[in-house]
Amino acid sequence: MAPDDRPGSVHRGAGSRLRPGRSPGLPVFVGERKRDAVHIHVIDYAEDGVTELAQASLDDCTRARGDGTVTWINVDGIHDVDMLSALGQRLGLHPLTVEDIANTTQRPKAEEFPHYIFLALKMILFDRASASLRVEHVSLVIGQGFVLTCLEDAGDVFDEVRERIRGGRGRIRTQGADYLGYALADAVVDHYFIALDEFGSHVDELDDAILDDPQPGHVHEIHRLKREAIRLRRAVWPLREEIIWLERSESHLISHDTHVYLRDLHDHTLQVVDMVDGYRDILGTLHDTYLSAVSNRLNEIMKVLTIISTVFIPLTFLVGVYGMNFRHMPELEWHWGYPLVWLVMVIIAVAMMLQFKRRGWW
Repeated sequence: MAPDDRPGSVHRGAGSRLRPGRSPGLPVFVGERKRDAVHIHVIDYAEDGVTELAQASLDDCTRARGDGTVTWINVDGIHDVDMLSALGQRLGLHPLTVEDIANTTQRPKAEEFPHYIFLALKMILFDRASASLRVEHVSLVIGQGFVLTCLEDAGDVFDEVRERIRGGRGRIRTQGADYLGYALADAVVDHYFIALDEFGSHVDELDDAILDDPQPGHVHEIHRLKREAIRLRRAVWPLREEIIWLERSESHLISHDTHVYLRDLHDHTLQVVDMVDGYRDILGTLHDTYLSAVSNRLNEIMKVLTIISTVFIPLTFLVGVYGMNFRHMPELEWHWGYPLVWLVMVIIAVAMMLQFKRRGWW
C-alpha cells in the first residue's frame, strides 16, 4: 500500500487533492488541520426528555442509540481518519462515505445508501474583520434513529437547533431523525442569507467608496471579492440539485411530513442562488464603475486645467505684446499704463470666468 493510501494519511493545504490512482474507500484527510483533538458531542432525545454528553467517546455514541429516541452525534475535527473509520463502522457507513467526510474539498452532493442518506454541505460565515468568507465542509448523515454531523473545526450554526431540542420548542422532539436532518440543513442555508447580506453590504460600501474617491487599492479589492463570489457559487449551486434530489427521494428514511419542509428548504436555496448571481453581476460591473469614476475624475482635472489655460491665453498675449523691445511703443510712456494693463487683464479674466459659469463649464 502506498503511503498516501494508508488510513490516517493527512494532506495539508486547502488546495490539496487525493493522489490519482489511489484505492477508493480509504479515508485520507484533505484540508487544513484546525484542531489537535477531536471533540464528539451527543444529544439523545425523545418527546419526554433529553440526554446530552459534551465529551463523548465512540462507545458513548453506540450506547446512546436507543429505540424510540433520536441521537444526534456531532464531531468537531475530521483530521483523525482512524477515529472516523471506527465511528463509521459502528454506524454502518460505507467506506466511500467516510472518505467523503474526510475530504474537505468534496463538492456538495447527496447520496442514498440502504440504511442512511449522506449529504455534503458547505457552511458559510462572513468574517467582518477581514471582510472575507469562511467556507467550512459539513457532512450530514441521516440514518434510522440517528443523525451524524462532521465539521472541520469547533463553532457551527447549529446552536438554535440545540436550543430547540433542549427547550422542547417547535416540533423537533416529536419528529424523527429525518426532521432533525432537515433542521440542520435549514440552519446551514439560513446562515447563507446572513453571510450574503454582510457580503453584499461590503460590496455596497466598496461601490460607494469607488464613486466618491476611487483609489488604486479598490481594483485589488474588486478582484478579491470576485474570487470570493466564485467560492460562493461553488458552494451554493450544487446545493440546489442536492435539495431537489432529497425532496424527490422515495427513501423510507424520509417521512411524508418532512417532504413539505424540504420543499420550503428548496425555495430558500433558490433565493440564495439568486442572491449569489446578483452579487456576481454587481462585482462584474464594479471594475467598469471604477474605470468610469477614474475617467470622470481625470476629466474634471483636465477641465480645470483647460479653463485655467484658456484664461491665461489672452493675458499671455497682452504681456507678450508689451514685452517686445520696440523703441516706439507709445503706451510705454503713459503714466497710468502699467495699472491700466493690469485692469484690462483682470477684466478679461473675470469676464471669461463669468462666461464659463453661465455656460455651466465651471
